[in-house]
This record gives sequence, C-alpha cells and structure tokens, in this order.
Amino acid sequence: MSYEEKVNANYRGQEVTWYRDRLQSAEQAQKENLKSLVTPEDMPWENCEQGILKHLIHEEMGTVEHTLDLVIQLIPVGSRSGKHRHMGEEYMFILEGSGYSLHWDVEMELGDKYTWRVPDSPSRWEWEKGDSVYIPPNTIHQHFNDDPENPLRFISAESRIIRFMGLDDLEQLENAPEFGDKN
Repeated sequence: MSYEEKVNANYRGQEVTWYRDRLQSAEQAQKENLKSLVTPEDMPWENCEQGILKHLIHEEMGTVEHTLDLVIQLIPVGSRSGKHRHMGEEYMFILEGSGYSLHWDVEMELGDKYTWRVPDSPSRWEWEKGDSVYIPPNTIHQHFNDDPENPLRFISAESRIIRFMGLDDLEQLENAPEFGDKN
C-alpha cells in the first residue's frame, strides 16, 4: 500500500483553531498577575476526607507555581489522617510532633491493562519533628499522631505533573476522623 497522504493533502474538511487557542492562552498567561508571595491570609483551610489541611500552594490559588501542591496537615492528639493512594510521589517534612506512617507499597503491572495488588501488611515508618518522609508513587498510606501532648503538623508536597499527564489515580480508602462520613 502506498503512502496516500499526498493524495489527501489538499482535502480541507473540519477546521479547528487549537494551535491559535493555545497561543492565545500562552499570551494571556504571560499577562496574568500571578502571586509570587502568598501570605497566611491567602492560605485557606480545608477539612476534607484526608484531614485538616492548610493549603500553602494550590492550583486554585493563582500563584506562579504550576507544578507543586503544598499543604500543612494538622492531625490532633491521638488522631490520624485519612488513608489514600495516588499515582504521584509525595514528600513530607515534620514540623511539630511525632508519629508514624503506614505504607502499603502496591505491586502494579502496566500492560494491556493496569493491574495492582495491595499487600496484606503495611510497613511502619516512625518519625518526629525535623524528619522527612518519602512516599513512593501509588503507595497506600496513612499517618498517625502518637504524641500524647501535641498536635502533629507536617508539610506535604505533591507534584501536579501526574495529573496534567492524565494519570491522576486518587483513591480515598478511609476518611480522617475529623471529617467523618460527610458527603
């Protein structure tokens, strides 16, 4: 079979403006007044399935940062976060308190189908103020405050790139107690 593009090259069917739209969007983005400085008043709180979050940087906040989401998570004395997994890796820095994380490192296979299996037992990672914790991609995880006197606070950083690539596979498996079963 011969290459037939030459025959069809001059056929003009449906017209679109996708490149022009992208160009105009890029020009508009350069004119936007995006925030380089985010003050505490600009950082909203959210009580959600994962727990109590203070958003430091989020795509809805209009900042110059386009690839990271940063939150401070607050876990009260004796409590825990929600239990979830997401395709992107995550990095935590412990600001206050002590506790541990449970990680279920999901075994996955990418072929004609995307399949994964959760191990029966998690690994346990103990940490305290000043420590940093890496959470690998697709790992089910949950954080626990075992400090009897202080709330736990940590900064969590997660890349948005995975979402932009269409691979955002976020699954909430258990809600934080502070959220409950709200819908």
